[in-house]
Amino acid sequence: MLDRIERIRLSALEALGAVKNLQELENVRVRFLARKGEIAEQFDRLKDVPPEERPPLGKALNELRTSVQSAFEQKKAGLENANPREQASIDFTLPGHKQWMGSKHPITQTLDEIKRIFTRMGFTVATGPEIEDDYHNFEALNFPPDHPARDMQDTFFISDKILLRTHTSPVQIRVMEQQKPPVRVIVPGRCYRNEAISARSYCLFHQVEGLYVDVGVTFSELKGTLVAFAKQLYGADTRYRFRPSYFPFTEPSAEMDISCFICAGKGCRVCKQTGWLEILGCGMVDPNVYRFVGYDPEKYAGYAFGMGIERMAMLRYGIDDIRMFFDNDIRFLKQF
Repeated sequence: MLDRIERIRLSALEALGAVKNLQELENVRVRFLARKGEIAEQFDRLKDVPPEERPPLGKALNELRTSVQSAFEQKKAGLENANPREQASIDFTLPGHKQWMGSKHPITQTLDEIKRIFTRMGFTVATGPEIEDDYHNFEALNFPPDHPARDMQDTFFISDKILLRTHTSPVQIRVMEQQKPPVRVIVPGRCYRNEAISARSYCLFHQVEGLYVDVGVTFSELKGTLVAFAKQLYGADTRYRFRPSYFPFTEPSAEMDISCFICAGKGCRVCKQTGWLEILGCGMVDPNVYRFVGYDPEKYAGYAFGMGIERMAMLRYGIDDIRMFFDNDIRFLKQF
């Protein structure tokens, strides 16, 4: 134990000799002289030493504490009385450190731009719960009981009738339940689907749904709205096409493609050599949906559309892996 006491003394004196300021001195004090410091720890170990060996060890420990305390006081007095010019100061000749400014996430930037375009067209913004019931998420949107989207492989069910919403369309139902036509809203928000995570799919994603219901609404109005949107987001020279499709809550239904702006429609890896990029699904609201919300399907007509924000952002910024949006890699986020 005497060897250990000597090692502590040498270590303490060496640490005090390397001290350059009062903060470093305080750190040394805590390490060696505090109640839980190394010297106090040696005093605690005396109880494990045979009684006949305690007196000389106790004397040695007292001398250790006295010598370290004396050296500490001398070092402290020297630092406090030192010439301020001799103390550490800021070196104004050193190059500055660049301060990085935070920025919006690319998903948020894309979503803000989409909202800006549609609100200028007269749409309002609506939101709703992310934890939904089966009625609003499926039944009221004309999903039959045996539809595959109701399966556990596609949906995160909390209970038999409660789930994490698979799209933002349930908010359209909630808006129509509370508001009589005309209704013109977009619904941005997070959605969840039980999908394997890969470069093209994720269990969490963002959507923007749109709904317009009034007297005499036509499919031509739907096409005009979406074409105007695509040209504002991707450029006036953007070419487009509509392809027939199927969605339970719209009839007729279509998918909208735009010309690939990466290869100018010539064909590349991003557009799978087709020259076209799918950006959204749309259609005229199915009359069955109106019956769930109390609208007269003989009087009112309307259209709905929906798009994935991650896909829009991937196309807009040329990103080929959806997982980058959720990895929080500062090297990726700094680019935006």
